[in-house]
Amino acid sequence: MNDKIREIIDEIEAMKIKLGEEIDKQESHISYEIQNGYVRFEKEVLAKQRENMKNLLSWLREVPLLHFLTAPLIYVMVIPAIIFDVVLFVYQQIAFRVFNFQFIKRSDYLHFDHHYLGYLNPIEKLNCLYCSYFNGLMLYASAIAGRTELYFCPIKHAKKVVSEHKYYKEFLSYGDEENYQEKLKELRKNS
Repeated sequence: MNDKIREIIDEIEAMKIKLGEEIDKQESHISYEIQNGYVRFEKEVLAKQRENMKNLLSWLREVPLLHFLTAPLIYVMVIPAIIFDVVLFVYQQIAFRVFNFQFIKRSDYLHFDHHYLGYLNPIEKLNCLYCSYFNGLMLYASAIAGRTELYFCPIKHAKKVVSEHKYYKEFLSYGDEENYQEKLKELRKNS
């Protein structure tokens, strides 16, 4: 990777931090804090949230019939997701130890905090739990796969990818065969 590309990547990372800070400022009016991994709202804020929670019966009356009919299909997907989660754990325990990779922390990707929101009814909280688990699991799997790919096949794709894992920027350019094996060895040594 040349110096100009590295410089642009560093600028993008700095802008991501700046964006995060701006988002935090924008959301600063919402009074909560995180203590020992638990979200804590001020009592007044939580009381106001509960006032805005939709009654479960009225919520159920407003759910379209197709939502009810597709719910079993959606929720049955949690079974393969849990199996996949276990397989990822086993894979990481074995492969990452063999190749001496730094472990990917599952807790960096799976966040369960929507149940603290007082304006969600029990079914909405269950839906949020499902989505948080499933989407976090996919990001976790992508990080594990990306770390593995960094070692075995760190070559960028010819076509633009929709979403890149955090290791992708380190990959070698597509079609750049010059000194490929040496670059691969260097990349493996430094990663």
